[in-house]
Amino acid sequence: MPTLAPTADHQGGRRARGSGTISAESTPCDRVPPLRRNKDFTVFWLGQALSVLGGSVSMLALPLLVLHATGSLVQMGLVTVVSSATSIGAGVFAGYVVDRLDRRRLMIVCDLARAVLFGAVPLVWWVAGPQIWLLYVLTALAAVLRTLFDVAYVTAVPHLVRTQDLTAANGRLMGTFALGSLLGPVVAGFLTAGVGADWALALDGATFLVSAASLGRLRFTARPAGDEPDKAGAGAGAGAGVFREMFVVGFRFLWSHPLLRPLTVGLTVLTFVTMGATDLLIYRVQHDLGRDAATLGYVIAVSGAGSVAAALSAGRLRRLLGFGTCWLASVAMIAVGVTVTGVSRSVPVIAALAAVFMFGITLGGICSMTLRQEVTPDHLLGRVTSAFWTVHNASGPVGAAVLTLLAARHGVPAVSLAGGALCLLVLGGALLTPLRGSRAGAGGPGSAAPDQERAAGPSARA
Repeated sequence: MPTLAPTADHQGGRRARGSGTISAESTPCDRVPPLRRNKDFTVFWLGQALSVLGGSVSMLALPLLVLHATGSLVQMGLVTVVSSATSIGAGVFAGYVVDRLDRRRLMIVCDLARAVLFGAVPLVWWVAGPQIWLLYVLTALAAVLRTLFDVAYVTAVPHLVRTQDLTAANGRLMGTFALGSLLGPVVAGFLTAGVGADWALALDGATFLVSAASLGRLRFTARPAGDEPDKAGAGAGAGAGVFREMFVVGFRFLWSHPLLRPLTVGLTVLTFVTMGATDLLIYRVQHDLGRDAATLGYVIAVSGAGSVAAALSAGRLRRLLGFGTCWLASVAMIAVGVTVTGVSRSVPVIAALAAVFMFGITLGGICSMTLRQEVTPDHLLGRVTSAFWTVHNASGPVGAAVLTLLAARHGVPAVSLAGGALCLLVLGGALLTPLRGSRAGAGGPGSAAPDQERAAGPSARA
């Protein structure tokens, strides 16, 4: 959930390898219209909205298909394990691939490949019957393709909108994700009951075709000719040289930047806490308070409203308050949400604080994504995004396991209080870093100067 872009490339020629643009379909940055009149972004946004809805359908339909075919909860859980582990592994090399290939074409290929994979499931089920091994293969391949697409997706946004519109654009995309995540399971439930989980997956495949078609209509902005890919290690062989190019380059940029370094550390700790927060919420409402599934659905729906509200307001809040204040406020909201949802016995209070929690998660995510897009050179953005996600997401499964184990032994209220305290420690630590006074991105690695100059307009880009 989150302006510092390079100056426009007015030459109009093909960019250097790794730039992620196409010469015949690029537009100089100074000709990009405001967000409300940006047809390319609107096409991208609507195409991804449908794709997110389809992806949310498959998140429920795939485990259900395994459960229906095997009757095994262990087998169903193994699908989630395969997906998570493969995504983390793919994160090591995804940024390298994104920075070396044309990003728009890579996203189209990922969409088409996923359309074939998911669309083939009902055909295989009809011809050969349930093939569980196929679902594990599909899960692993889809996770790799999703990781590649998601990294390229983040790098594509700065090529579609003006620098000053980045936060608002990311807010729209994140709001769409929140809505799709809410509606997807509902649609999946109806489809699974009506035509079966295999055909629900086929529907997801169809949404990837729509996404590919929308990407084919886009024109990316040209970027500066001087923003060349990192040549260091380009001729390196296997082993450490390749690993350096795939992961270390992006991680080194993260660690050298005075804003991205504390942001990465803070989010790694927050992810440890927040990944298991939903499990604690479900357990609290259904087990501790004895409420039914309908009540739980109401709580989840209200929490989703918090995500939508944050997505709609992130752009304005960022402009008014700056990056640092918004991100620190998001950590405070997460801390309060984690604590109160775990100790309160009032369902309305839990629902309201779950919405506060999701507002904080979404606002912080939009701001952090935009900051990376602002301060990272375009030729490194894929690797930096990939390293960022890999590092802080790796703590999530560990945190979920630890928190749920502790909650089973000591109760949800005690664990929620501890989780909230850990979030407050993140907040306190961040107040001692350059994040405290940051209004926006820096001019490059090693710089943390405010960017009030950019209020003058597009020409004020560093």
